[in-house]
Amino acid sequence: MSISKPMNKKRGPIKVGITMGDPSGIGPSIIALALSQVHSSVELVIIGDQGVFHKAQVLCRKSNFRQCTPRNFTFIDLANVPRKNFSFGRVSAGYGRASVEYLDKAMELIKDQTIDCLVTCPISKEAINLAGFHYSGHTEYFAHHTHAGNAVMMLLNKYLRFSLLTRHVPLKSVSECLVKHSVCDTIRVTADSLKKLFGIRQPRIIICGLNPHASDNGLLGREENDVISPAVKILHNELPGLKGPVSADTAIAQAYAKKYDCVIACYHDQALIPLKLLDASSGVNITLGLGFIRTSPLHGTAFGIAATGNADPRSLIAALQLAIQCRLSQKKV
Repeated sequence: MSISKPMNKKRGPIKVGITMGDPSGIGPSIIALALSQVHSSVELVIIGDQGVFHKAQVLCRKSNFRQCTPRNFTFIDLANVPRKNFSFGRVSAGYGRASVEYLDKAMELIKDQTIDCLVTCPISKEAINLAGFHYSGHTEYFAHHTHAGNAVMMLLNKYLRFSLLTRHVPLKSVSECLVKHSVCDTIRVTADSLKKLFGIRQPRIIICGLNPHASDNGLLGREENDVISPAVKILHNELPGLKGPVSADTAIAQAYAKKYDCVIACYHDQALIPLKLLDASSGVNITLGLGFIRTSPLHGTAFGIAATGNADPRSLIAALQLAIQCRLSQKKV
């Protein structure tokens, strides 16, 4: 899978920032493997530690030589990983701190318009929390630093799109996190982004119920009747293409059949399981509502295969492709 030339001649090349993620994870390796798949007209700015990245490049050339064709890019070296005793595949507070520093630098580049959009490689939630940063993921980091009160996590692949009503919360806490005004906000942000970033003029959106059979009108739970249905009613005139709540299996099947452009999922795994079963390699995480485009591969740090030659760059390539496409769509609006 390669990234084709973006048709943006009048406005200049798209400038894409890429953060390396946790230096001990597969981020450095998948960047090295993905570089040759990005058209030369796209300007790439990699933010990380050059010593670590060089190690990853050497290892990738040994195991995947054809995929490591050199191409021009800018590397912003924060040199924040001690070379002594560095190893891939290890959870460390120091590596967690380094990965957050890459994000801090990326925010500077976004603010001064040095880059047009951002693609982030995976961070370790455990490592960043060991380092004293209490974010449950990238989405929460960016929401905090941009003061985006209604940032939305959208997860997608080539078959389906999902926006999440809740993100990284324990399953037992999902019900109490479902609040009518936040459900409305998530749907509104999703609809607006489908128009502006995906070029869908009249979005068709279906919302999943939390409970089996969407509660069978309250027999199996109250969340649908008390929260989700009232939110849909509020948005009825504003978004005529909105339907739900519908049992999750039915909602996802109808979206897969192309009857809907996006599914609103109540919790993390309600979206992730069908996405990864259908096609994990084209999976992408995009944060909506930030004021800039940020995408990420749909997988984690994969410490167990870091620097083994087994890293698969396809999800990162899909994330790069989507960031570029959304940036072009954004410029047309």
